Amino acid sequence: MAKPWITLDTAETPDGPLVLRRHDGLGFVITHEGRVLMSSRSHASETALGALACAGLRGRHGARVLVGGLGMGITLRAVLDALGRDASVTVAELNPAIVGWCRGPLAGLTDGAVDDPRVSVELRDFADVLRAAAARAASVDAIAIDLYVGPDADARDDHPLYGTAATAQAFKALRPGGVFAVWGEAHHPSYERRLTRAGFAVARENPARGNARAVVYVATKPGGKPAEKSPARPKARHSGAMSRKATKV
Repeated sequence: MAKPWITLDTAETPDGPLVLRRHDGLGFVITHEGRVLMSSRSHASETALGALACAGLRGRHGARVLVGGLGMGITLRAVLDALGRDASVTVAELNPAIVGWCRGPLAGLTDGAVDDPRVSVELRDFADVLRAAAARAASVDAIAIDLYVGPDADARDDHPLYGTAATAQAFKALRPGGVFAVWGEAHHPSYERRLTRAGFAVARENPARGNARAVVYVATKPGGKPAEKSPARPKARHSGAMSRKATKV
């Protein structure tokens, strides 16, 4: 007899409920209207996002990193693993339930990354965090955005996270040599061109073995000391992470 999915918690949002569910053999999922937004079974692209954003920063004194979106905390875990002990990481997450889940039933997936002393979680829109960082030019060493779907064909020029102004804000906020890393459900050349027009040197990785379409844009601000090269498919220490495969459970 097949084991059932167990609902652990439900969080109401303006767009409908988010549901945290667990299965003894299949790990955790977070769903929205039956669609799987995140799953703990696949983690390559999320781990790569954090590692690529922070490549070469382990020896940087007081490195400062911004992360947009918490999810199951896997990108945050990869960021922390790449940094020194005196680094600081600010995570912007809109939903307090997600933070609670990462401190509760999901904490074991990341060795409690949310409660790492280097981490500050802010319950606010990442667009606001990015705008504030840009006001303090060249104050950030790396920025990672790990939000569902990511930049797509509908990401218009005025998009608050992936538009021209937001891209320019990321460029301004970063120190020379800093990296702006963005997760995407698929590659969109128009977004890559937008990053290039902002002044970034852009590379692209497809690290997810189970999802060949998932992409990590690695946009580097010119100047500064060259960072150590990070492998496209870093080995993860942990058993779970986010996957955005649109399935029904």
